[in-house]
Amino acid sequence: MQPAQRRAYGRRATPAVAALITVLAAAGLGGCTGSDAKPGTDDGASGDSGTAVSAEPGRYRTLPEACGAVSRKTLQTLLPGAEQDDRAYDGQAAVTYDIDRRDGCRWKLETASGTRYLTIDFQRVVSYDPSVSDDDRAQAAYEKKAAAAHIPAATGSPSASSSTRTEGGASGGSGSSSPSGSGSAAAGETGKGDKGSKDSKSGKNDTGDKGDKKSATPSTDAGASGGSDQTDTAPQDTAPRRLDDLGDDAFLDDQLITKDSGIHRDITLVFRSSNVIATIEYDQWTTDTKRIPSSQELQENAQDLADELTGRLNE
Repeated sequence: MQPAQRRAYGRRATPAVAALITVLAAAGLGGCTGSDAKPGTDDGASGDSGTAVSAEPGRYRTLPEACGAVSRKTLQTLLPGAEQDDRAYDGQAAVTYDIDRRDGCRWKLETASGTRYLTIDFQRVVSYDPSVSDDDRAQAAYEKKAAAAHIPAATGSPSASSSTRTEGGASGGSGSSSPSGSGSAAAGETGKGDKGSKDSKSGKNDTGDKGDKKSATPSTDAGASGGSDQTDTAPQDTAPRRLDDLGDDAFLDDQLITKDSGIHRDITLVFRSSNVIATIEYDQWTTDTKRIPSSQELQENAQDLADELTGRLNE
């Protein structure tokens, strides 16, 4: 009897053991599944938070050589009267510390009818903030120059709004509060390269004629000098303004100065192409108070030069 009982007991124990094994296996599988899910979630979160997106770099890595960027034919148009002395068209290079970041050149031509000055300046803007692209930084610097020159803001201009967003963190949002504030900020934006630009600009004082532009009169007030036999035929077309068909952004400023030792008209044209800002300063002086330098002629010459420089940047 006893052996039979043991065999019967063994047969009854077999289903119980199987059930226990099934329960333990299910518990172990659930534990493994939960453990695998938790690390997977952590890995995904850490991967998302560690991803850093750098802003796109600017199009330009170098700058053209400024004194060689203007063709001889263009120089002869802008500075007529030196055909017998081509050395006047060689230009004087500006002082610079890095020609891939900033370069400039200056020309001066004196004739019996007066003196003309031409200065060009290239500035390649680089953003060291990975969240701000070179183009956006250059656009902000350009807008500061426009504000400093009191150029009317374009209605709904994406350039102006982008400039405000880009510079808002650094300036505390005050950069767009007034033109004068923007102008002073722009002076500190250009860095060491400004020394070269200032040297080239200061050369205009060689003859002692160049005066303070605080006495400037807008181009539409050409008749203020009195006795003028030459006036602008379309002042609304030559007033300081933004230009729509030059580079990514551009503006032109026109100032007639009559309170210095001589009368002079100063044209400033600034344009931006990607992360490069180019500045053209083109001035004509005369001691003949009856012949005011033509706004239309000087502006057209400056715009033709700007078109040529745009092509040089893209070579």
